[in-house]
Amino acid sequence: MSNCKRALHLILGGARSGKSRLAQQRAEQWLQTAKTSSMDSGLIYLATATAEDEEMASRISHHRADRDERWQTLEEPIVLADALGTVPASHCVLVDCLTLWLSNCLQQGVWERERSALLHRIDHQVGGAPWIFVSNEVGSGIVPLGQLSREFVDAAGWLHQALAERADSVTLAIAGLPLSVK
Repeated sequence: MSNCKRALHLILGGARSGKSRLAQQRAEQWLQTAKTSSMDSGLIYLATATAEDEEMASRISHHRADRDERWQTLEEPIVLADALGTVPASHCVLVDCLTLWLSNCLQQGVWERERSALLHRIDHQVGGAPWIFVSNEVGSGIVPLGQLSREFVDAAGWLHQALAERADSVTLAIAGLPLSVK
């Protein structure tokens, strides 16, 4: 393992903006390049969603159907940093999605701890295949009325800023089209 930093990519967008599809395409493109260099590489989809209702179960099923046999799925709704620590350095990880993870952490009262752990993991992880993070851009609308909603929007915004600072690239997905921000 080299001492260079692992590539980090952040893909933001609104609901149904195409951000997950874009992230999946980028990971699969990386795999094609890695395979030509004869690396022992793979793809890991690190899912943060939990199927607590029928509609979310349907969304999860749809996302799974979009991935082929090249993908290994890990599910971790809370301790994301620990899950990332278990991934082989030769595997590209697509984390989808950070705002669901944020919601899970806020519900459990562990947001500050888990956010710090994730940023620490990113700051101290060297070498290896890229990590691609997908998240909803929720701060472009009006300020929400409720306290919990404002806390969520603020936490997402601060997380996105911290990740964008560390990221090699930041992309905003709009109507299925990528807009390079960084």
